[in-house]
Amino acid sequence: METVIETELNQFQDWTYRFRPAKGTPQQLLILLHGWTGDENSMWVFARSFPEWVAVLAPRAPYPAPEGGYTWRAITPGTWGLPMVDDLRPSAEALLGFVEAWSGSIGLDAHQFDLIGFSQGAALSYMITFLHPTRIRVLAALSGFLPRGTEVLLTPHHLTGKPVFVAHGRQDDMVSVELARQAVSRLEESGALVRYCESDGGHKVSKECLGGMKKFFTSQYN
Repeated sequence: METVIETELNQFQDWTYRFRPAKGTPQQLLILLHGWTGDENSMWVFARSFPEWVAVLAPRAPYPAPEGGYTWRAITPGTWGLPMVDDLRPSAEALLGFVEAWSGSIGLDAHQFDLIGFSQGAALSYMITFLHPTRIRVLAALSGFLPRGTEVLLTPHHLTGKPVFVAHGRQDDMVSVELARQAVSRLEESGALVRYCESDGGHKVSKECLGGMKKFFTSQYN
């Protein structure tokens, strides 16, 4: 499944992103969403896990973070902690708008695409999937959490049959593993087909869970 990675760092409208074009057919689009203080390079290590016919897009979040890097939510004093649905909704809709305009400009079919998000990027991935479930084919949420207020979006059968991979470390001191377990329960209640990998690691993806994610996506591509 290893492949040579050819990348391009580009700008389109107000977005900065890294992109690996697909080679051959079929072609599937995969979007990588970084976490708090990350950028378009933070998730790129995952690109090598996917075959060359998968186009890989890693956008930079639109808001500069005070600590450096970027964030998917606007910086508002007094609102630290887990974001609410409305904190991430603007980025969710803006990102979809970018994907539609950008993919149309290069002739890439992005009507449905796959998502992998880490930490805050996982929360945004959940938001996009809940708001536009037909647009997301497969979702992976790594060291992430559900934004507060998503219970109003996650109705029964809302995600029926949706393949979702969730990974989390029991020693994560930034995002409690309990939040991942709660997310799995809510996803399953909404009909999603969840594969959960829990490891002894911290706020990162363990080797065990990375291998599990590769197998998960391979099963979806076959």
